[in-house]
Amino acid sequence: MTARYGIFPVAGTGLIAAMCGLVLVGAAVRVAAGVHEGGVGACSYCHVMHAGGGVMTGNEDLLREESPSDVCLLCHAAAYGAVLGLDPLAPPPERGPGNFVFLLEDNINDGPDGLTNPLGGDAAGHNIVAPGHGLAGDGTYLNSPRGSYPAGSLGCTSCHDPHGNGNYRFLYGAGPVPPDQTFSNPAPTAVGLPFDGPPESSSHHVAYLSGVSRWCGNCHGSYLDRHNRWAGFKHTTDRSLSSRVIRRYNTYNGTADPSGGSTATAYLAQVPFEDLSLTIDSTSGPGSGSRIMCLTCHRAHATSGPRSGRWDFNVDTLGQDGVISGSYPLPNPYPDPDQDSLCRKCHSSMMGGGGGMGK
Repeated sequence: MTARYGIFPVAGTGLIAAMCGLVLVGAAVRVAAGVHEGGVGACSYCHVMHAGGGVMTGNEDLLREESPSDVCLLCHAAAYGAVLGLDPLAPPPERGPGNFVFLLEDNINDGPDGLTNPLGGDAAGHNIVAPGHGLAGDGTYLNSPRGSYPAGSLGCTSCHDPHGNGNYRFLYGAGPVPPDQTFSNPAPTAVGLPFDGPPESSSHHVAYLSGVSRWCGNCHGSYLDRHNRWAGFKHTTDRSLSSRVIRRYNTYNGTADPSGGSTATAYLAQVPFEDLSLTIDSTSGPGSGSRIMCLTCHRAHATSGPRSGRWDFNVDTLGQDGVISGSYPLPNPYPDPDQDSLCRKCHSSMMGGGGGMGK
């Protein structure tokens, strides 16, 4: 099997799997060719075409499962990206977007109040509605935080076009999206990882090129306003990195070696940045054209840290992750259990974790 590298997915990729892999071309995936582009017979992968042709679920779209996300997960839960593992303590290999399995956790709070103030998996990320797979709508928010997308309607097809398009990962661009919303900003550009290749590492990672934060702003627009200081939120996004941050990122090599890094090998997959020059095997740190984005600190699906954090924002050191909650400890990129929060990759002076980051 071969992999074709490119910004846009084409026939042969899967919906959610497309968030985790490049276009695959080969005999092993020919059965899926055209599924999301309406190829011959492709409709029956997701829809019941005639009475007696499958399980009639009674929904108006004649879907084979109870919800659109349940249909997506028929193919993409354990294969083609494996975005919903079976065990939140043993998730599938990470290929970029995070995993919805963490939505099933009972506690992901490893801060000082982790035992007295447990945070269930509801706080782990995007709460897609897939009742056939045990996933329900968000129990805290009626709408997307700092936006208006209805939480009860959130699913795989809230972000991805199930019938395919020319955008990265089939993400919707500007225009109408289900159920009755409208996106203002175009889909981002990026290059992802193949389904059958090695998992994410700092030398093999999603290459985010442009437009990520603006696209997230279709549902979370107020986070993009640098003057917004709601509830203490002060971090800017979708901005060029300052010379100070660039210098810090490129020299930081962990708590035990804070100034021993080299620009040529500074890239850290757990703290990515956006840059038009990136490739999936880039190892260099940021330069003058690099930008901070929403996915610098968060993943797109879910993690075992609050708010889809790439690291747990509630801990002081990464060695504390998973200790109080018993949840999956997000991988520490440095061989040091006393490693500080990965905020340190960009910031030399700041308070530690343990701040009680809730949902």
